[in-house]
Amino acid sequence: MEAFTTTVVGSMPKAPWLYQVTTLNDGKRDHHGAGGNWRLEGEALAQAQDDAVRVAVHDQERAGVDIISDGEQRRKSYLTHLTMNMEGFDYGQLAEKWIRDGRRKAQVGRCVGPIVRSRPILLDDLRFLQAETTRPVKVTLPGPMTVVDSTHDEHYGDERALAFAWADAMNAEARELDALGVEVIQFDEPVFSRYPHKVVDWGVAALDRCVDGLKATTAVHVCYSYPMPGVPRPIVDSYPTILAALEQCKVQQLALEFEGSGLDPALLKACPSKTVLFGCVFNGTEEAESPKHIAERLLAAARALSPEQIQAAPDCGLVTVSQAAARAKLANMVEGARLARISI
Repeated sequence: MEAFTTTVVGSMPKAPWLYQVTTLNDGKRDHHGAGGNWRLEGEALAQAQDDAVRVAVHDQERAGVDIISDGEQRRKSYLTHLTMNMEGFDYGQLAEKWIRDGRRKAQVGRCVGPIVRSRPILLDDLRFLQAETTRPVKVTLPGPMTVVDSTHDEHYGDERALAFAWADAMNAEARELDALGVEVIQFDEPVFSRYPHKVVDWGVAALDRCVDGLKATTAVHVCYSYPMPGVPRPIVDSYPTILAALEQCKVQQLALEFEGSGLDPALLKACPSKTVLFGCVFNGTEEAESPKHIAERLLAAARALSPEQIQAAPDCGLVTVSQAAARAKLANMVEGARLARISI
């Protein structure tokens, strides 16, 4: 892998003709994972989602991104798209729960029985993506700790037991994705930053269960969650603990937020064996970071790890910004990586 390879975390913005966004925290009912509504239904929706994936692929390729995703264009939520398609969860009657270490109160799905993956969920999506591009692609799956935090347990009675049940289901899904030749399988664990003690106690072990037996490159994504109007987004000093724990895990890549958080890239010295998807583009503003700024941040990261261990990436998914902003941010990210590459 060359120095400062470019990639994405997962999501891309959805077009207004496909999806009507609603405010996630509107003071009425915060249903975790219900950020809007599809504008179409049935076969028309399926065809529109195909076209939306094509647009997301085009935007990433045109920007020059090396490793791309389908932009999660078929998902209302990176998480509930999987939990709602798994036996054991009920989203007909929601439960109220404080999530993200008390950051906000949400209406969440309930785990009411054993988690069972009765059928593949993302295989057809991956086949479609692979047919639309010749570039390496990644697929994202919600990680165990984040699912535990984002649902209400009425069955297992123990966070670790629920986490490992989810990990087993995700490992079965990941193994089938792996067999199709996907480049990267990423597990999204934004809540790692909120519960560092749980990461040490059982989070890394559950993550290791997810990646057992996989041949593809594996990654875990950690951030401080999506920015939301009126909701605090405290940047707690958890990276030293979680990076030390992740250095011991089986996952090969760590996708980490550094731009929006303003964290010191020197923290990366705690994970010397890992490739880091270095967050250098913030998903909380419409303004695109300059290539010069991005290059400087990447070069700062390369003082902690080798340039070949650093990949340029957004902090998190770009679904929270407009299509125009996402295109500009990705283009500047690729140019910033080029500038950094010629500076080493």
